Amino acid sequence: MRLISVYLIGLIFGVGISVSGMANPEKVLNFFDFFGTWDPSLAFVMGGAVVVAFFGYRFVLKREGPTFDHIFHVPQNRSIDLKLVGGSAVFGIGWGLSGFCPGGALPALGTGRWEVILFTVALIGGMGVARYINTHTGKRFQTPGGPALHQPAAHGPIDHAPKGPMPEPTQD
Repeated sequence: MRLISVYLIGLIFGVGISVSGMANPEKVLNFFDFFGTWDPSLAFVMGGAVVVAFFGYRFVLKREGPTFDHIFHVPQNRSIDLKLVGGSAVFGIGWGLSGFCPGGALPALGTGRWEVILFTVALIGGMGVARYINTHTGKRFQTPGGPALHQPAAHGPIDHAPKGPMPEPTQD
């Protein structure tokens, strides 16, 4: 059942990205072109996503626990640090230059367009570079407070969660 729900959620997300135009790099680049062919319609898409997430998190986190896991995986780090600012800058620059973000590019892979494939290869390469930097640069880029801030938080009793041992936390 878990696999079916993951598939359906991904399908709904992909269809929403495609229908909204977020998988079309020209539409995204026009959104960023304030002094040319500016298209403000994506602001409504993003605003709608923020509203849904705002109320969705409040609704879901009031439950005793998640349906298909032991805990809710909610980030505990709320500080604005070099990793957050740097990652946001790289994401924004890449999105502005290419017109793709990961959420829009992955559903667009089905089109077979070389731009989407190139972006996805660069995305995977960038993830590899970030992982290498995080594991080979020592403590320079560690978040203040250390790995404990990256552990998921449990909310409420979890008696209806899947049975079995809780997975060990990973050090990523």
